[in-house]
Amino acid sequence: MPPRSRAARGSYRCAECGHQTAQWVGRCPSCQAWGTLEAAAPVAAPPVRTKVAAGAPTAPARRIADVALDSAMARPTGVSELDRVLGGGLVPGAVVLLAGEPGVGKSTLLLEVAAQVAGSGRVLYVTGEESAGQVRLRAERTGALNDELYLAAESDLGAIVAHIDELRPDLLIVDSIQTMSTADADGAPGGVTQTRAVTVALTGLAKERGLPTLLVGHVTKDGGIAGPRVLEHLVDVVLAFEGDKHSTLRMVRGVKNRFGPADEVGCFELRDSGIVGMPDPSGLFLARFGGPPVPGTAVTVVMDGRRPLPAELQALVTGKDIPSPRRAVSGLDNARVAMLLAVLEKRAGVRLHDAEVYAATVGGMRVVEPAADLALALAITSARRDIALPADVVVLGEIGLAGEVRRVAGVERRLAEAARLGFAHALVPPDSGTPPAGMRTTEVRDIGVVLDRIR
Repeated sequence: MPPRSRAARGSYRCAECGHQTAQWVGRCPSCQAWGTLEAAAPVAAPPVRTKVAAGAPTAPARRIADVALDSAMARPTGVSELDRVLGGGLVPGAVVLLAGEPGVGKSTLLLEVAAQVAGSGRVLYVTGEESAGQVRLRAERTGALNDELYLAAESDLGAIVAHIDELRPDLLIVDSIQTMSTADADGAPGGVTQTRAVTVALTGLAKERGLPTLLVGHVTKDGGIAGPRVLEHLVDVVLAFEGDKHSTLRMVRGVKNRFGPADEVGCFELRDSGIVGMPDPSGLFLARFGGPPVPGTAVTVVMDGRRPLPAELQALVTGKDIPSPRRAVSGLDNARVAMLLAVLEKRAGVRLHDAEVYAATVGGMRVVEPAADLALALAITSARRDIALPADVVVLGEIGLAGEVRRVAGVERRLAEAARLGFAHALVPPDSGTPPAGMRTTEVRDIGVVLDRIR
């Protein structure tokens, strides 16, 4: 039953996501949670001030060239792949939000960071989801024990501040922000009001004391960061920790970064002994790297942020005269694959309408950019005609509906990475520039022309 008392217009608010509605309903229209709408007291509109009295500034204004850079210099964490995404390391007073699905390895990564920083400073690790004993067991398993690494199993903001005052740490880690609460805000822990209040308090404390702070955040079922959207605006850096549960590969992707590039990607491998950075993960995405060529495979180079990564695309075409053939896709965009199949049949004469087509990537990689179109088209045609492509060929190019091959961004960096891995020949779109030393390129303008050579 809805509450009898009606608040002012638009005064019902969801305790989980903060969505406002004009009337009470049993289920929140935004986050789909049941029984979370609460009637808020009407808030009177503040009086409009036409004149503002001048106040005393906290510090005089200075020329921008006179501002010191010492407070904005990044300090390495000791984990090179994380430093790569952060832009060199942690800046004093910076607040970093690391979000990811449960079990992806967030706590393991931050415990490794804590152990590295504890080698030259003091670290306070606050856990609200696990006991101190559970964190200790993980630290023993991953070799992250250090005398300057302190654990505190707390969920109250006041207790965390007391620990900070006592220990004076050089790094603060809070796992997770959704489990923390403060007596100065209403609502349950993990709700919008509590999460916002705790984040505001910790951000102000970090800026005041120059204390770099790492916050662990939860994600929703859609993969977004849980909590109010203002949470991402309050912090300085937002990182997304991604990984397939069936693969050991983990990727830290920069979403927002006030101190460096926001499109960097760091690669890690999750092992029984902990998490290890992978400065060169190319071998994970090539199934038969250096082996004999196999029909139905083609290699391309995709750009994940600023990082060029090789990707092997595999295809299998089987059957003939099937009334309702099956199309199965793994690691690729279904709509893009369907479009390419139509272009191949219409523009290149590859018969696919009555055959089953399976397309996938290697190593759990997700490829969605159009630069892999030409490689996927060659893999499908190679599988259909049972003719393998040369093992030293890398393929780049986007395919349009008319069958033309279009230019892609970052060709120089892609070809440089392919040349480093030993590829000697590249199929590229027109006007792709000068290839790196030791590599030969062939410009492809139409998909039908290049596929005619696969007989």
